[in-house]
Amino acid sequence: MKGGGDKAGRGGLRLESPRFRLLSIVVGCFVFCLVFLLSSRPDVTSSFDIVSPRASLANARRPAAVKTLRTSSATGAGEGTFACSVNSPPITTAKCTKHAVIFSFVVRDTVIVEERSDAEAIEAEHEEAERENDGNAATAASNSDDQPAPAEEKTQAAVATGQSKLQEQPARQQPQEDLHEPAQSGGGDHQQQQQPLCDFSDFRSDICDLAGDIRLDANASSFIVVDPATSGADVATTHKVRPYPRKGDMTCMNRITEITVRRATTTGDAPPRCTVTHTSPAVVFSIGGYTGNIFHDFSDVLVPLYNTAHRYAGDVQLVMANAASWWLVKYAKLLRELSRHPPLDLAKAAASGEVHCFSHAVVSLSAHKELIIEKDRSVDGNLSTTDFTRFVRRALSLPRDSPTRLGDATGKRPRLLVISRHRTRLLLNLDAVIRAAEEVGFEAVVNESDVGNDISEVGKLINSCDAMVGVHGAGLTNMMFLPPGATLVQIVPWGGLQWMARADYGDPAEAMGLKYVQYEVGVGESTLKDKFPAGHKIFTEPTSLHKKGFAFIRQVLMDGQDIVVDVGRFREVLLQVLNNLSQ
Repeated sequence: MKGGGDKAGRGGLRLESPRFRLLSIVVGCFVFCLVFLLSSRPDVTSSFDIVSPRASLANARRPAAVKTLRTSSATGAGEGTFACSVNSPPITTAKCTKHAVIFSFVVRDTVIVEERSDAEAIEAEHEEAERENDGNAATAASNSDDQPAPAEEKTQAAVATGQSKLQEQPARQQPQEDLHEPAQSGGGDHQQQQQPLCDFSDFRSDICDLAGDIRLDANASSFIVVDPATSGADVATTHKVRPYPRKGDMTCMNRITEITVRRATTTGDAPPRCTVTHTSPAVVFSIGGYTGNIFHDFSDVLVPLYNTAHRYAGDVQLVMANAASWWLVKYAKLLRELSRHPPLDLAKAAASGEVHCFSHAVVSLSAHKELIIEKDRSVDGNLSTTDFTRFVRRALSLPRDSPTRLGDATGKRPRLLVISRHRTRLLLNLDAVIRAAEEVGFEAVVNESDVGNDISEVGKLINSCDAMVGVHGAGLTNMMFLPPGATLVQIVPWGGLQWMARADYGDPAEAMGLKYVQYEVGVGESTLKDKFPAGHKIFTEPTSLHKKGFAFIRQVLMDGQDIVVDVGRFREVLLQVLNNLSQ
């Protein structure tokens, strides 16, 4: 029995030895495979280091890169973002836990690595935080005073959406065979230093401010940045800009020449060779759109141009798209005061095949409210509307910087200028208004403002006056030639147009240092009473009709009525103006 037992034991040992050897082989193979896997996949080994994510980033492909790990699993593994980089804040414990869960699928599932720049990673972090806190993306608030009309808001929203899509750059998916390329130093730092070529944030105009080796290919209406003054690459290498400050008005902007702004690329066509090299910076703008109307000449071009070009103290090259010779002649004195160089006509330069080169160029103009330069938003940081009117008086040699004061030693009667319109919004009892003005003590002068009038002669006439009266319209723009301290009286037609009158001329008048009086006509003073039945909504709820749009407002409420001023009521306004001159 004992011998039998020994045989059984030896037999059992012989049977277990092959199993032991097989188990040893399996374990050895597993260890070998694991060592091979870890040595051949550094990106996988770095994934284990979730306790010290910053240390694991030392082995990343680019120093400033952020890696996003997406796992695809039959078991339904989710997606997560390893949003830590050299320059970003440390990840939270919650996020590390999330990444640890993601990693549990890495060994058996496919790992896709995407690289993001630091800016993209930080933006992703912020978006995730906003979703966790609010559940909604934050919306930037804007100055309510600067809000466009409701019809324009939708247009601007669409434009803004298109621009944001243009500037988006999706994360680049890196092929598996490229994962082990050596790191490229400096890429992240260059992106952080780089400023965008263009700014699309303003509600009136898109502006590109370029520095470096800048070449204007006039034939293509294109500015090419060959050697930027700042390093790195712009998010979007090509922009389209229409250099005119009516951004939301597609009817107007479609008349403006489109300027292309782009960066030269090493793989693209060679940049054009310079035919003319300028030592002065360029300011590019359009004389298209609504120019030809004195209000738009100043609000859309001359006031923003002064705001943009003043900092160069005359040493600036003006580059004009959609130039018109008559416009250049009319405003030649103002343009010469802004620049000592002859203006460059983009169309003529294109016809000659010219390539103009600059070290600095600004494409489009910085515009604020109508006829206003807001000091805190000015390009110089210290300009205001009164600086512009002082500039105009200097350029046109207008002598008066203050109005006539009642009771001074001269004994002169103050002059009142009445702007006479001759097509729409006529002042039908103009003669009666003039008589009333003379009766209260004014010397009355009548002027019919016209687009063909010489700006210097008009300026001298208006500068000689102490007050100006007119029905709402472009002719009131001439108020900028008045001496500071003079008074503007705006007659506002019927129809709830007070807001427009205030924005277009009331606020600018006060910004110019003028006294402002707003005379609002009643139903009995408007010829609309002869066109619509009593009780019509145009008399009872005129502002409710504004929802029909600006075309209706202009056709019916502005151009569709003339004015018969109540002279008795208007006399009180004239006395108020006289009182202003006695203070």
